Order: sequence, then C-alpha cells, then structure tokens
Amino acid sequence: MAAANERTFDVVIVGGGQSALAVAYFLRRTSLSVVILDNGQVAGGAWVHGWDSLHLFSPVQWSSLPGWGMPAVHGYPTRDDVVKYLTQYEKRYDFSIERPVLVTDVRPDDDAFAVHTDQGVWRARAVISATGTWSQPYVPAYLNRSSYAGRQIHSAHYRNAAPFEGKKVLVIGGGNSGAQILAEVSSVAKTTWVTQTEPIFLPDDVDGRVLFDRATAKWKAQQEGRILQDPPGGLGDIVMVGPVKAARERGVLSAVRPFRAFTDRGVVWQDGSQTAFDAVIWCTGFRPALQHLKSLGIVDADGKVALSGTQSVEVPGLWLMGYGEWTGFASATLIGVMRYAKATALEVAHALQDKTPYTAVK
Repeated sequence: MAAANERTFDVVIVGGGQSALAVAYFLRRTSLSVVILDNGQVAGGAWVHGWDSLHLFSPVQWSSLPGWGMPAVHGYPTRDDVVKYLTQYEKRYDFSIERPVLVTDVRPDDDAFAVHTDQGVWRARAVISATGTWSQPYVPAYLNRSSYAGRQIHSAHYRNAAPFEGKKVLVIGGGNSGAQILAEVSSVAKTTWVTQTEPIFLPDDVDGRVLFDRATAKWKAQQEGRILQDPPGGLGDIVMVGPVKAARERGVLSAVRPFRAFTDRGVVWQDGSQTAFDAVIWCTGFRPALQHLKSLGIVDADGKVALSGTQSVEVPGLWLMGYGEWTGFASATLIGVMRYAKATALEVAHALQDKTPYTAVK
C-alpha cells in the first residue's frame, strides 16, 4: 500500500531531456498515468548546458522528436533553437512534469517501485531511466594531474573562448566536441590538440543526415540477422561544420598523441620534453548518470546495465533510454531515440496491461 504522502503513477520517467520526452510522447497513446521527474530548473535537458556557439550538424528534419518537427531555422539549429524546441514540445503535449526533483534512489517495493527523491517518494509500477550523461563528465587518469596549477575545465562546463584569449591552451579529446571547441579557442589562443589516435574527419559533404542513414541501415541489418559492413566514417567521427573547416584553413586542425604526465605548469611528453600551458580543456566524454540505480546492484564496472532491448535483464519493470550505443544505435540523438522510445512505450504498456492500474495521485 502507498503511504498517504506518496504520489502514485503507473510510470515514472526519471530525467527530462529528449529521451524522456520521446517516450512520454508514445506513452500518451496508452491509458497509463505517467509523470516525468526532472532535476533541471527549466526545460531543455542537457542542451541548456551546451556551449554558446554549439550547433547541431543535421538540419531540423533530422533533429526532431516524434509527432512534431522542430520549426525551420536558417542553417543548422543552434543550442538555443534546440532548447526552445524542447520547451515548446513539453507544452504542446502537456506532459506531467515535476521539476526540479532530484531522484536519489529507485527501490523495488512489492510488485512496484519506490522512487525516492529530494521532494519525497513516488510509487510506480514501471520506471524509465532517461537521465543521460551530461552530469557525469569523464576525465581520464593522468599522472600528477592534481599538481597542475593551471585552469582545468571539462567541455560540460565550457561556454565560450573568451576566458582563454591570449593563453596557451591544451585541448584533450578527439570527438566532435574536441574539434569544435579547438576550432573556437584556436581563434583567440595558442592551442595544442591531444587525441588518443589520429582524428578521423568525414568528407565535407557528410553531415548528420548521412550518419543517421548509416545508423538506420546498420540497425535494420541487425534486426534481420545480417552483418552490415560499416562504411568509412561513423557517428563518432568528426563532422566538418563551418568552424572546423575554418580551423583547417588556419592550419590548426592537427593533433598529437597523449603526453606522459602533468607538471605544475604543463605536461611532459613521451620523449621527455615539457611544454607549459595556461589551461586544459577536457573534451573526453561522459559516463551514464546512473547513481539512482546503484542500490539495485545492476550497474557494472563500465557504468552500464545489462539490457534486453531497453529493459533491464535483472530488474523487470525498469527500462533505460538514450545513454549511448549500448541502449541502441544513435539512441542518444534527437531523431535516433524515436524508434527506441516507441518500442519501449509498447513494452511498458504490454507489461502493465494485465496488472491493476493505479489512479494517479499527485
């Protein structure tokens, strides 16, 4: 039985970003009561925290959630375009959203779940975790990193190049964020770019549309039991957006391999030489934000959860959405999450159809 101060729903979605909204859209087609618990202050999920000049590398037709496309913009959508779109999307479909609510723990409770938060407890027959990765920036271990006296910042907290003007800056990380931030900072500072391996640059005419088509073909082949040979270039390779092309023209788009250790003023390279830097920008990715699932004992050493489709293998009634390739090809992208959101909503509805529904208590 639920306590008097508990709120009860059929489904609690943890997280308020694109994955949460996509699955909530499909759950609207069912009779299930659904609430979204978002720890953000405003709509927009992780996009709210993107750097000022951030652009998508797909046009709006390939950057939209199910049901309602992103309104047309000139060129590729900006960070602010995406935030505005997600804000309007919430209002358009009138989702039940509580924010800011920080979910601290999810625990099995009889044949349901108790979702513990800083605002009390919600009880649900199913839980969909869609907290993304932004709140868990990853910085690899480097010898003597704590002794470095210069500024260190992760891409999660980078906003613009102004604080680095006239300085010597080390940019670490070979993905799209690393290339785009390097391109911007190199216009006002002297930069060195460190990547694990030589960066892979896609042809100038390849953007998110092509990458999504490739991911879709790969997904279809997997569903049919076929092995599809990957064409050159993948979702993690560098898209030649305008600023990155400009950096190439300036001759700053070359990378070096990792250094050996930090010093108090910079780094020691593999050959023993040293270079001083005023700042380090870590563009080294993120890990799944799954602290709220730790007590279930299902999060492995890599920060992942064993899944069948998107449902937890070990905890039936728990689904995970949009954390990366392990939750589905391109599932962490605006358009790529759609197929997984639809499949997850259908699974949830089927799993709960034979159980006595809750009357939503808010």
